[in-house]
Amino acid sequence: MGKNLFQKVWDAHSVQVLPNGQTQVFIGLHLIHEVTSPQAFGMMRDLGLKVAHPERTFATVDHIVPTDTRLRPYRDSLAEGMIVALEQACKEFGIRFYDVSSGHQGIVHVIGPELGLTQPGMTIACGDSHTSTHGAFGAIAFGIGTTQVRDVLATQTLSLGPLKVRKIEVSGKLAPGVYAKDVILDVIRRLGVNGGTGYAYEYAGDAIAALGMEERMTLCNMSIEGGARVGYVNPDDTTFAYLKGREHAPKGEAWDKAVAYWRSLASDPDAAYDDVVKIDAAEIAPTVTWGINPGQAISVKERVPRAEDAASEAERASIKEALDYMQLEAGAPIEGVPVNVAFIGSCTNGRLSDFREVANFLRGKKVASGVRALAVPGSMSVARAAEAEGLDAVFREAGFEWRQPGCSMCLAMNPDKLIGRELCASSSNRNFKGRQGSPTGRTVLMSPVMVAAAAVSGRIADAREVFGISRSS
Repeated sequence: MGKNLFQKVWDAHSVQVLPNGQTQVFIGLHLIHEVTSPQAFGMMRDLGLKVAHPERTFATVDHIVPTDTRLRPYRDSLAEGMIVALEQACKEFGIRFYDVSSGHQGIVHVIGPELGLTQPGMTIACGDSHTSTHGAFGAIAFGIGTTQVRDVLATQTLSLGPLKVRKIEVSGKLAPGVYAKDVILDVIRRLGVNGGTGYAYEYAGDAIAALGMEERMTLCNMSIEGGARVGYVNPDDTTFAYLKGREHAPKGEAWDKAVAYWRSLASDPDAAYDDVVKIDAAEIAPTVTWGINPGQAISVKERVPRAEDAASEAERASIKEALDYMQLEAGAPIEGVPVNVAFIGSCTNGRLSDFREVANFLRGKKVASGVRALAVPGSMSVARAAEAEGLDAVFREAGFEWRQPGCSMCLAMNPDKLIGRELCASSSNRNFKGRQGSPTGRTVLMSPVMVAAAAVSGRIADAREVFGISRSS
């Protein structure tokens, strides 16, 4: 019986099995940012500890940085304190820091791959739940808490329980206007926000193999929203082409050896899985959320669910709570619901390919009157590349604000926030109550192209119709 990639990587990084049944796992790459690491460094100082392998830890600042200005000190004294603490810790412990003066600052899950730090077969940890993003490269990547950040800094290891592995096979071809964001929203809708608890998700099938690396990152990014600790795609030629030549990728003869090793990590044809889910790519349509968790999603052509149609009392209560908060009418079409804000960015969809794709359809269009629209690159490198191609001009001419890199409106830890009961069409990853800064603000998750369609329509709309995307091309 063969092994799947999770088993291969787990075995390669296992130090020992502990008396409690957990495994001490070596962490190949540790990424940190300003929110969860200052407290961890404080614990290190209190215990008189040094960082075991500073060369394996890399830092950036993303959650709290303003996207409209880079002037220091930041207006928010707490944000300023966080970045000062990270600056001091990186200097004290000898950790490379990609700050705003480095030219490489950006969202941690964007800069890791673009710098070539993220590589197949790695174990990757970060004090951020969306670390699963890096699994797109055939890595086992997961988010950790602050005390675990301390543990990795001090020992370069973690004590973890093994996961079951579910293979999610998406076969066939995605229709035009359907993207990785629609795939993962569809997966979470089918399996539930807790369906992946205790699992790693392996994404496979024709439709997954056809995705570019940045789309694969989107897919793996939201695995955590389905309850999975890890999401990954087996490495292939698409993976290697993306990595070749990047700053931290192997060079010369070492590159050839690395690729040979990376190929060997892919799941064996006879690998065993704890569960297999098969999805027909043709069944996936542009998908949007209607509720207050990412599993409460429907296609843009469907109607908002009715509580009375639910199978259980718990589900009926959940639907009612979501509809009350979102102020949506049960049984009404989701298409046509007015939007106040449109946001394209985040670690889910703030990469160059996202802005390129939207720009293809946005040229000559205008953001609807009364809609506030933000386009926020995921990193300085994304911003430079987009601006070199003139994409920023396309967004500005359409009426979007073109901002500087950061997490921005994905979460309420910087000045980019919703006001009152504003409804935001968002390319981010979470639609929880208050997620975007206002305790009554509302979030509808969708692909970047769908966000653009909402921006120019002033309401939730089918991008295929707004932009003339043929469903059969």
